Amino acid sequence: MDLRLIWDHLAEAERHIALSDKHIARQIEIIDELERGGHPSLLARDLLRTYRMVRDNHVAHCDVIRRELEQ
Repeated sequence: MDLRLIWDHLAEAERHIALSDKHIARQIEIIDELERGGHPSLLARDLLRTYRMVRDNHVAHCDVIRRELEQ
């Protein structure tokens, strides 16, 4: 695979991680707001778990790309 393309994939995966971090931070804020207002937060917490799993997948993808660049 073209080295430039691999670097582009890495940059995209890193952007995905950054975006995931923003989603996670906002979801934590939403959970806090719900709980302060006395509202249920179970679904919001489930969504937060999903966001964290997606982020973990993005990190794993970055790791794969970095290993490919080391070869």
